Amino acid sequence: MEKAIAVSTGLASHQEIDDINILRASLLSMKRAVENLSSLPGSPAPDFLLIDGKFTLDMDLPQSAIIKGDSKSMSIAAASIIAKVTRDTIMKELHGIYPAYDFARHKGYPTKAHKAAILKHGPCPVHRLTFSGVKEALHAR
Repeated sequence: MEKAIAVSTGLASHQEIDDINILRASLLSMKRAVENLSSLPGSPAPDFLLIDGKFTLDMDLPQSAIIKGDSKSMSIAAASIIAKVTRDTIMKELHGIYPAYDFARHKGYPTKAHKAAILKHGPCPVHRLTFSGVKEALHAR
């Protein structure tokens, strides 16, 4: 982070993920991260995008989609780490609001403990209701 020229993140809400699916929400988050760069003081405008995966972004910028890009590009690998740390930080914050789900431990992954908490307590307001395990628990209540 200290050596980066600029760093920006983009988010998609749990509602957006449910509405448009996880892939499209991931691409939307990436697009938002690029758009957020322009609001950073002194940040240069991006002139080329490297996208991890097989899909490019709906943007008027030259770009290349690279399958397994995090193992082929240091820039993509760095972006993947920033995204993971950002997600983990959000999960820790959600743990403070919804401690029964232990978001700080499993970071939203469908672990056995997380699934058990959903079955016991039902989905909380930030759960993605279209995801396996959550939608079944919702219908079981």
